[in-house]
Amino acid sequence: MTTLMEAFETDTHTPPHVCVEMSGNHQGRLESALQFVDAAHQAGADSLKVQVYRPDTITMDSDREDFRVTTSENDWASYKTLYKLYEKAHTPWEWIGPIFEHAKSLGLTVFASPFDPTAIDFLEELDCPAYKIASPEIVDIGLIRHAARTGKPVIMSTGLADRSDLDLAVEVLRETDTRFMILKCVSAYPTPIDAVNLSTIPWLAETYGCPAGFSDHTLGPEAGYAATALGARMIEKHFKLPGDDVSVDAAFSMSLDELADFKTGLARIHSAVGAPTLEIPEISRTSLSGKRSLYVIKPIAKGDTFTSDNLRSIRPAHGLAPRYLDDVLGKRASRDIAAGERMSLDLVEKS
Repeated sequence: MTTLMEAFETDTHTPPHVCVEMSGNHQGRLESALQFVDAAHQAGADSLKVQVYRPDTITMDSDREDFRVTTSENDWASYKTLYKLYEKAHTPWEWIGPIFEHAKSLGLTVFASPFDPTAIDFLEELDCPAYKIASPEIVDIGLIRHAARTGKPVIMSTGLADRSDLDLAVEVLRETDTRFMILKCVSAYPTPIDAVNLSTIPWLAETYGCPAGFSDHTLGPEAGYAATALGARMIEKHFKLPGDDVSVDAAFSMSLDELADFKTGLARIHSAVGAPTLEIPEISRTSLSGKRSLYVIKPIAKGDTFTSDNLRSIRPAHGLAPRYLDDVLGKRASRDIAAGERMSLDLVEKS
């Protein structure tokens, strides 16, 4: 397990932190939301994230064209307007306290995405340990500044941010020396695997001098695996209770009964990436018999010349390195040498 605070370190000795996003996958019942917390904990989530907004803090109740849901990627369009969608999807604020309390009682880290300053004020009363700025909110500089002034670490998604948006958001965070992380994200639900451009992850880390991760809206585990190989410090992904096909985000969420295997895969890939090195590990040393070196293949008398007929590059690797072959050929033997002896420079007569 990688803690939330460890995820903010650029040290990559730990696997990526796996944040389980509940979002609107609570089936509209507090009981289900608390069951979700239990299931996430049992499956090994490193943290749980909830979204804190109300329909009237994120949009307005209007049927004008600007406020209509136009996406055709999932069933959100059935809610017709943004207000009705968020009315269905939001987690009632009176549930947030019980969710936090229950998660903490299990030892599960819980934090939130606030969508306006009043949500941050509310979450401060619950001692929220970090704040996630969702990608549509990355242009809301007032919200970012309000989060930064709490002194808590801030996570931001890039989904709807261009370079200037991200530069400004980072500038605001640096005003208060806030610890921050940037998650590569594509705001499409679900995201096609060929649209994620995960090579952006190391670029973000290098460009902004911060840990970088991945907010994953793809179906399946593959993008998360690739992000891990590219150095992601956090993988945030939407999950749902097993069998849930009624929650608003269920269509693009991974089932919690797949979480344990997902985490195992991430950890194994992280372990495989390791660190840059050409040092031969101990586990490979038994294979040195398959590496070549120089051996005397016919008996040689003292004073005889080394030739390609009596000295060759063969397996195993215990003799002189093959790169010295041309230096030795034509020289004389310093003593009698039996066939099968390892070649060494001591066997060459001094000039």
